[in-house]
Amino acid sequence: MDKRVFGVDIGGTTVKMGLFTSEGDLLDKWEIPTRTENNGSNILPDIAQSIKKKMEEKNIQMSDVTGVGVSVPGPVDDKGIVHKCVNLGWGAFDIDEEMRKYIDLPVFAGNDANAAALGEVWKGGGGGKENVVVVTLGTGVGGGIIVNGRILSGSHGAGGEIGHLHMNDNETEKCGCGNYGCLEQYASATGIARLANRKLASCSRPSVLRDAKSMNAKVVFDAVKAGDEVACEVAEEFGEILGKGLANIADVINPELYVIGGGVSKAGQIVIDYVKKYFVKYVFHGSRGTEFTLATLGNDAGIYGSAKLVLDGVKQS
Repeated sequence: MDKRVFGVDIGGTTVKMGLFTSEGDLLDKWEIPTRTENNGSNILPDIAQSIKKKMEEKNIQMSDVTGVGVSVPGPVDDKGIVHKCVNLGWGAFDIDEEMRKYIDLPVFAGNDANAAALGEVWKGGGGGKENVVVVTLGTGVGGGIIVNGRILSGSHGAGGEIGHLHMNDNETEKCGCGNYGCLEQYASATGIARLANRKLASCSRPSVLRDAKSMNAKVVFDAVKAGDEVACEVAEEFGEILGKGLANIADVINPELYVIGGGVSKAGQIVIDYVKKYFVKYVFHGSRGTEFTLATLGNDAGIYGSAKLVLDGVKQS
């Protein structure tokens, strides 16, 4: 029997889980609730129990499983040490060591955004390229940087936090991280809505945006596609800020490709068009040929990337 791999993506509400072949074919996927009470002490036992149940259902023996990959919403260093996950109630600990109390399988851990990036590069929009930056435009801005096929996690697992690049010295509202003027304050779904509301407050021109029951990124880009002048100005501002931020990253790591994902990317190619216009304007000429594409794995990127953590970890050990 071909070896099996489990990919686990822990979120604040649900834990997404997948069963894969060692070639990366998804055989089954399911979810369980994330029980965060008691400082998240139930999360790993619940995952182990769910994996055992799936193994029994599929008649899989322990010897048939290469390992379990786990992505978590917090910094994880390259030794698998989790450095505090506020949303889960976790402090710092060795996730492999802790998981082995509940299931006797090797465990490889990574940050959720980095794992999602790895998944996109492996089986999604990244197309197997070696040097890729995955940008997730959701409630916040997440990022994963892949250099020479490996996650760039940094010394304490906090590499790739591109949402907190400083973009504006004059910002008066605080970012969720505690700083001011971070990229995600303008390029996330909530950031785009914020830009739109600021634009509407500063001008009196007519716009379909004024009729929106609640402002969000979809409303803005739908209005852009309809040719609304004010919405187009908001998209230009969004594109310039994100394009400049991605140009700064490219000047450091010179990627082959940017993969744009998250809820905002559902607007399609128009998002890339606004961003790439300004990226080309600001980037060093050596990175001007960097390609842009949309993510394709959606919410499954994390489980794919977690599975790849196992295969890469075994290969390197």
